[in-house]
Amino acid sequence: MPRPTRRQALGAVIGVAASGALVGMAAASTETVAAEAGSSGIAPGGTGAPGSFDEVFEGRRIQGAPAEARTDAHAHAGHAGHAGYRVLIDGRELPVMQHGKSGWSSTINHYERFATPLEAARTAVISLKGAVVVPFDPTA
Repeated sequence: MPRPTRRQALGAVIGVAASGALVGMAAASTETVAAEAGSSGIAPGGTGAPGSFDEVFEGRRIQGAPAEARTDAHAHAGHAGHAGYRVLIDGRELPVMQHGKSGWSSTINHYERFATPLEAARTAVISLKGAVVVPFDPTA
């Protein structure tokens, strides 16, 4: 049986090293995603449902929590009775909406999708540039 050439041996060593690096990167990526999920407003337990948050971002207070079912006059037609998510910036409501598995958007950044309502709120704060959130009235 012929012995492998230097080129073949070097190729095998590089292949083993590359596959080990990929496995290490995948493990580190999984740990990072789990750590970010715990700190970015996703509820523990792996359900993907957003949890509550309350933080100060760029001098603005951002609060968010799952909302109770709304059956009042301000509930959108077709959405009455469904629980949603409520986000406040400095005590004023920022309407957010979940788009199935594709993410969240707000009335400030309605063409962008974000992984969590917290990310949508942070981006809205940046976009507002110090302005206050104006109440949204869908019936007007």
